[in-house]
Amino acid sequence: MSLDSKTWDELREIAARYPEARSGLLPMLHLVQSVEGRVTPEGIEACAEILGISAAEVNGVATFYTMYKRKPVGDYHVGVCTNTLCAVMGGDVIFERLKEHLDVGNDETTEDGKVTLEHIECNAACDYAPVMMVNWEFMDNQTPESAVQVVDDLRAGNEVHSTRGPRLCTWREAERVLAGFPDDRADEGPAAGPASLAGLKIARENGWTAPEGDK
Repeated sequence: MSLDSKTWDELREIAARYPEARSGLLPMLHLVQSVEGRVTPEGIEACAEILGISAAEVNGVATFYTMYKRKPVGDYHVGVCTNTLCAVMGGDVIFERLKEHLDVGNDETTEDGKVTLEHIECNAACDYAPVMMVNWEFMDNQTPESAVQVVDDLRAGNEVHSTRGPRLCTWREAERVLAGFPDDRADEGPAAGPASLAGLKIARENGWTAPEGDK
């Protein structure tokens, strides 16, 4: 399937944002995914043509980063952190439970096309471990039971909110945001919760400040 004229125009718009056009390649690939559901050969060729680089160079970027997919992703990309802290707090158990419940393996999609499951690396949310992400929105302090409820609600078409507030959108909608086209969710939910601010609170209570640098 070839990209439509609107997508070509938006790819050019992204490239034009940067002093060096090729700096726009990452968001351009996100836009391709928002339209195609993955990084396609057509998308690679379009990015290469607009940026004046080779398809091999674009392909090298698309295969280096795990956020770019070469096979279709479901409506909801569910990532379970299995790095050390999340793992020992229950992330490994959550991941195994979801694999069994959804009847998929790592980086596989359910037969109904709704959920793609993947174990992911640290997302800097260790203070809320174990953490699961849905289309890159945080689901904090998860349990096997709560994780199963989330994916069941998503597959049933129910509105689901991140534990931090925002409504969960589809994976393609999230990819469009990563391409630099905002949605209406920017102000939904807090930027940082109590656990993230605990160190700052303790420092203020004790009158601690950062050391001054050399003048």
